[in-house]
Amino acid sequence: MTGGQRLKRVTLYDVALRSGVSYQTVSRVINDHPNVSKVTRQRVLKAIKELDYRPNRAAQSLVTRRSFVLEVVTFGSEFYGPSRMMVCLERSAKALGYSLTFTNLTNASLEDFREALDSITDRLIDGIVIIAPTDQTAPEAVLDLCRGIPTVLVDNELGSTTPSVVIDQRYGGQLVAQHLLRLGHQRICEISGPLNWHGAKARHEGVSETLREAGLETIATREGDWSPACGYRLTRQLLADGAQFTALIAGNDNMALGAMRALRESGLRIPEDVSVVGFDNLPDSPYFEPPLTTVHQDFDALGRQSIDFLAALIQNPELPVHQRVLYPHFVERLSTRPCR
Repeated sequence: MTGGQRLKRVTLYDVALRSGVSYQTVSRVINDHPNVSKVTRQRVLKAIKELDYRPNRAAQSLVTRRSFVLEVVTFGSEFYGPSRMMVCLERSAKALGYSLTFTNLTNASLEDFREALDSITDRLIDGIVIIAPTDQTAPEAVLDLCRGIPTVLVDNELGSTTPSVVIDQRYGGQLVAQHLLRLGHQRICEISGPLNWHGAKARHEGVSETLREAGLETIATREGDWSPACGYRLTRQLLADGAQFTALIAGNDNMALGAMRALRESGLRIPEDVSVVGFDNLPDSPYFEPPLTTVHQDFDALGRQSIDFLAALIQNPELPVHQRVLYPHFVERLSTRPCR
């Protein structure tokens, strides 16, 4: 490129010329219009990729009244599944031609949501993903604040009649309890997550119901806050209170990490003296000492399904309202063993 010379911006007409179709056909492909054959669509997409064509979203929004922008509203993101899901949300949105903007709330009251959504709905956005995994606000009330903008809730209560995507955490709790029962454990303690969180409550209920069906109860249950420090403190508290247990269930892997340190400091071996189980299957969990038995939550799938569902609602506002349910699976490692 010589001094002062600028590269020519690739236009819709350039794509049409490369793919051998009209510019109207290229426009239909870009706007995901259904009346384009599969062969033609593939040819146009190939030309778009070869030319590195970037649609002018501002011009498109004037024609279609769409911004190709989605808003993600989060609460508790410092604890909530981690950043992997946020990455997957962004990746999935980009694959469908959307960009994301994020709003993180420090509180989950209805007033906090009202303030955030008043600002969001004043802008031209196509849809909203709301990650609010606590019971502090009714989903229906939050949806009313979205002013008819297509919205998907993530990790709200299982069985909700709102458009949502959840992981069946109760099932995860059942898997944990069944595993420990198969290993012969009968004296079990639990450190749950905060029970105003849907997932923590469902995990706790899954554990409790499964143990009751076997004629057992937990020796003791403590309510935690998801942090390693809390897992450490509550495990020391259980031991100081004289609880005699052969297995400990932690509401997430972070609390399990703190609990394991407290057990070792008290001279207890894992898993020889106490088996430990967590939840989430964080990337670090295989590298705990010993590697942590846990429940895998597919946060990638949760993010992907949330964007797919929202895109479907944007394309078809008459889509029947439903909840999409994903299921966790059990990951056995070296932190559990048969009870002696």
